[in-house]
Order: sequence, then structure tokens, then C-alpha cells
Amino acid sequence: MDTVTVNRAPVLTLWAAVVAERLGFDREEALTLGKSVAGLTAHSKGQRLGIFTPSPEAVRRQRAEKARAAGVFHVALLGRAVPVLHTDEGLRAAGKDQKPVVPASVQQYLVSKFGDALPAVRHAMETLAESRDPEALADEGFRLYEAFRPVVPAGESGWGAKGTLSLARIVALGGKNRK
Repeated sequence: MDTVTVNRAPVLTLWAAVVAERLGFDREEALTLGKSVAGLTAHSKGQRLGIFTPSPEAVRRQRAEKARAAGVFHVALLGRAVPVLHTDEGLRAAGKDQKPVVPASVQQYLVSKFGDALPAVRHAMETLAESRDPEALADEGFRLYEAFRPVVPAGESGWGAKGTLSLARIVALGGKNRK
């Protein structure tokens, strides 16, 4: 399998999870962080395209206060400040409702989007992540994603559109900078 037809959100979800694991988070923590990075990125792009309207400042302040009261703090991943919570099971990304994202639901999402290709895609991404020292990966992780993400039409026409993900391209990016 050399290519997979998929939209960008699951690709970014998986890549962010793989990067998070390389940075020291366990698999379940990483899955929730990956889902959050993809959601934050989609929301940001939606605002740029005019699909989502930014919340008024008063609403943002109120949400931030609720998050602080719930124990939410942030970790940096792929250029995003990901809201997280401590749970009995470990760190979990916090959803908009300040509840922890469920790792199993993220895994099911990835399986539904990649199907039988998921192990091969994950392996290619892990190969790329392992080609970088963690510090370098933390710094250039999003740029690497931009270099291999599926190509989709620009603007609103590309919103949710599928493109071709090349596993060979992912692996080749790892060969350019062996640690």
C-alpha cells in the first residue's frame, strides 16, 4: 500500500498522536492530544474561512474561568496549546465541555477513517517521528505534517475533502534527517 485517500483531519490526528508519543506521552494520552490538535486546527481554519465566528471576548473569558476551575491546563503540541486534565488514567485532552476525551473513541475514529491502512500509515509516521530527536520533532512537527498532508482544494471547497496521502513521502521525509 503506497497511498491512502483520506481527508486531513484524521491524518493530523494520527500524526499529532505519534508525535506526542515520541515526546513521552503514553498511547492513550497521545490519542486524546492528537484529536484535540486536529480539532483546534480545524476550528482555527474554519475561522479564517469564515465558517466559524470567533466567540466574543466575554464568552471566551467565561469559558477560560470554567476551564481553570475544572483543573484544565495546557501542553504544547504541534504549535497548539492543548487543554488537558489529570485523570485517574493519566493526562487526557479536555473537550469543550471540560470533560476528558476518551482514547477508545479516538482509536475508533482513526480505524473508521483509515481502515486496514491504519497500521501502515502509523508505521510510516512513527518512522518519520523516530528520525528526529524529540526536541527537533517538537519544533518542526507541524511543518513536517504540512510537507506530507493530503493535497485538497484551497478555501471552503477543500473543507472536509479527501486527498491522497503518500506513505512513501512520509518515509522519505524521515530519510532527510536521520538522528
